[in-house]
Amino acid sequence: MNATLNVRNPRFTKLDSTTAVTNGKGRFDTGELTPQTTEKAILYLGFDWGTNKSCLKAGYAGKPELAIEEIVPTIVGYAKEGIVDGLLPDNATVLYGQKALQHRLHLNLVQPMVDGVVKDLPAARDFARHLRSLIATPTGTEIRAVIGVPANADAPARENVRQCVAGLFDRVLLVPEPFLAALGFRDETRLSDTSYVDPVRNSLFVDIGGGTTDVCLIQGYYPTADDQVSLAFAGDRVDGLFYDAVRKTYPDCELSPIKVRELKEQFSFVGKPSGPIVATVMVNGKARKLDITEQLGVACGELLNVIFNTVKELISRASSDSVGELLQNIVLTGGGSRIRGLDVELQRLLSEEGYEQPCVRLAGDRYKEFVALGALKAARQARENQWQQVIK
Repeated sequence: MNATLNVRNPRFTKLDSTTAVTNGKGRFDTGELTPQTTEKAILYLGFDWGTNKSCLKAGYAGKPELAIEEIVPTIVGYAKEGIVDGLLPDNATVLYGQKALQHRLHLNLVQPMVDGVVKDLPAARDFARHLRSLIATPTGTEIRAVIGVPANADAPARENVRQCVAGLFDRVLLVPEPFLAALGFRDETRLSDTSYVDPVRNSLFVDIGGGTTDVCLIQGYYPTADDQVSLAFAGDRVDGLFYDAVRKTYPDCELSPIKVRELKEQFSFVGKPSGPIVATVMVNGKARKLDITEQLGVACGELLNVIFNTVKELISRASSDSVGELLQNIVLTGGGSRIRGLDVELQRLLSEEGYEQPCVRLAGDRYKEFVALGALKAARQARENQWQQVIK
């Protein structure tokens, strides 16, 4: 059974610059999706445009199988002046994603997204055009894209996204990422199972990305502005705190941003470590071992504290009748959810704060895909009058 976005507020019959579907309590009902009658093929695209990685999932109308699955690092590399012929593939002047990272020595790397929103419009436009080139469709196919945005993204941030994809997709919807993560995490095949805890029914989702941490109440309807909080404190901020702490302890050790991120992803933790964390890095061409236990623990601990305080704030906004069930369904997703012990420590902090038997769980190994998968589900469920055409 498919869930259907059913927006009952007549004031929002189409997208505007500040609203994805509705800012009212539009109900999230369950029911069979009404087939759309059209002469042209429609490709529905779920697009998670992340600060560090972007994910695409697409499928044709009337066909359940996926037509496209891509995860691409969100990076653009422009060839440096005077580069020697043959150093870059096909003497390209611009490279994207993994190829840009592989050839970074000869490129000026630009990060199109910072803190979850468009930072460099030209680079973001180039990156979006590159992603569009990965989508091979028959002539005449209409592409409808649901794009995830940070919770509470303001009007300028939304408009920048629209301008970047204008002319690339035929119609778009912009929807908050934690809502899409919950929708992607939902297992529709188990909705009739009485033991299944439906994340869309009553949950609190914490989506920890590279640029933002989004916390959102998911209670069966499209979330209002009061149901969600977006913080510019996430993986990239942890990287910065970790780097500064390492430099303070080892002033002669210069780590690249890529190396800092690698160390964080490999060793990150909160709580009590199982033992010293010693990493081998290259300093002036020589291998050197660094004890980074304290530096990494403090940086990750700052993120934990931010999440804890934000979760408490969102719990206080929920109705008293829903809190008991809500506390049993706190879900961590996004790349930051891979920090060791984050679920256990957050649950401990909530228990010590006096919350009744909180249960914090991880969304699982497919955390990179949930926003895009939820966006694809939302695209398949959206009504005709909810789509917005973006003119270049």
